[in-house]
Amino acid sequence: MNLDEFKNLNPNKPGEWPWKAKLLAFAAMFVGVLVLGALLDWQGQWESLTAAKGEEERLKETFLNKKSQAINLDLMKKQLLETQESFGALLKQLPNKSEMDALLTDVNQAGLGRGLQFDLFRPGAEVINGSFAEQPIAIKVTGNYDDLGNFSSDISMLPRIVTLNEISIKPAGGILVMEAIAKTFRYLDEEELAAQRAATRAAGAKK
Repeated sequence: MNLDEFKNLNPNKPGEWPWKAKLLAFAAMFVGVLVLGALLDWQGQWESLTAAKGEEERLKETFLNKKSQAINLDLMKKQLLETQESFGALLKQLPNKSEMDALLTDVNQAGLGRGLQFDLFRPGAEVINGSFAEQPIAIKVTGNYDDLGNFSSDISMLPRIVTLNEISIKPAGGILVMEAIAKTFRYLDEEELAAQRAATRAAGAKK
């Protein structure tokens, strides 16, 4: 059949079509059904593929987040260990309660060793701060400029932590008078820590 014969076919009366036209129409319908079915089937598969790709991206992002957390965890553990080591080193510089008298003697001897005269050496009341106690010492010493400077340097070189605060230096009769608050620190023993925890619990119970 040529193209003109197809044009003359009556679409309302397919039963009157020649066999060749009927076969071609049937073949076209069959192919159309197959193509439509394939498209519908592929659409479902395409949606499944799209969903699978989305899930893959989500899992990849989750994996990268977990990996980053694992790397940061190792870094945090390392930093924590370094902090604990530093804290341990600092803790060794703090005396306990029984060593405080010896430390106060060291501070006094540091001044006397530089030829300074102590006009005042008065330990104050301890101030509890967490696991530590702060011991202030009001001091007043007289001496020359070099001796006062060396005394301050000796204080900083003590094996225990001692700081000089609120320093005031004034001339007096050819010498210098230095007033300051020396502060040292000690860690609380287990008995003191237990008492502090009990006091904290009691205060919380009253609220």
